[in-house]
Amino acid sequence: MILIAFGANQPSALGPPRQTIEAAMANLDQEAGKIMARSRFYRSAPVPVSVQPWYVNAVVSIETRLQPETLLNLLHGIETHLGRVRREKNEARVIDLDLLDYNGLIRDNPPILPHPRMHERAFVLLPLAEIAPGWKHPVLGLTVGQLIARLPPDQTATLLEGPVEDR
Repeated sequence: MILIAFGANQPSALGPPRQTIEAAMANLDQEAGKIMARSRFYRSAPVPVSVQPWYVNAVVSIETRLQPETLLNLLHGIETHLGRVRREKNEARVIDLDLLDYNGLIRDNPPILPHPRMHERAFVLLPLAEIAPGWKHPVLGLTVGQLIARLPPDQTATLLEGPVEDR
């Protein structure tokens, strides 16, 4: 299973964060392969805590023939196309795409897999649980449900409206 996280907390030329994420998903589906499942949208506070606007987040699973490096480059290209400019770590952004897991592959060189902080983030784990409730962290061996249960109280994400979409 190949998993990708989406987040945004600034408007882009396309509109508010949710519209930008929708466009990123469409680009991904067109350029990388096929989106197999997609979570609903969540709202979450910035991490680390700051005065930035809150984020809109989602997770998808995809099928692709692209290798991890090529897929990560494509994700960065989609970000750039949608207006992301990288200036400083943890800054507000119009779009953020993260490669979370690539078929359970474990790598210490870029792209680092699984994503090194995904197990600490409610805004990743809650949408992931919707589309892959049986998923296990390749390194920790814990299910997504077990990881959610271990989250600290300050790690939360609130479900926005709408059904889960499967394609």
